[in-house]
Amino acid sequence: MDIRYVSRNVDLSDAVKDHMEKKLGKLEKFFERILSSQVEMSFSRGMFVVEITSDVNGVVMRGEDHANDLRKAFDRSLKNIERQVKRHKEYLTDRAQMKTHDISFELFDAEELMGELQPSQPAETEDIDAIVKIKRFPMRPMSAQEATMQMDLLGHSFFVFRNADEGDVVNVVYRRRSGGYGLITPES
Repeated sequence: MDIRYVSRNVDLSDAVKDHMEKKLGKLEKFFERILSSQVEMSFSRGMFVVEITSDVNGVVMRGEDHANDLRKAFDRSLKNIERQVKRHKEYLTDRAQMKTHDISFELFDAEELMGELQPSQPAETEDIDAIVKIKRFPMRPMSAQEATMQMDLLGHSFFVFRNADEGDVVNVVYRRRSGGYGLITPES
């Protein structure tokens, strides 16, 4: 597994780096196809914030937590990733046992997504109505259920996808405030 470290206002000692590499290596016991991980550390307001983003065979999983100690923040965010990896593996196992069609989980280019996850600071002179960021990503056909799963794994409130059940029409799934999910489909 390829591991990248990004630190802001944090000095990363060799002992802490070895601790992180050892713990991230244990993720592969849950799922052997973890391609890469990025550990982003920052220190603000007296707290260490650690965000781990992992590419699990094309599915992006993200865990974030904060604590007074860098190791504690890392361990907590790693627990979030472990929980997501286990849930993803169970989903794939259940899906294989039902003997349904194959799924392609290659949704994003990991390098492109890692660049998008960098926090951006808005300039004070920007126009409020101006478009300040454009995201591009490949949309592969999937079912609405798969789109909601990917949305939950990313921690987003909506997800744009091509609906394989309706002939590759672009749809949007979103999380409703009252609970559950919504599906937006274009009219013909």
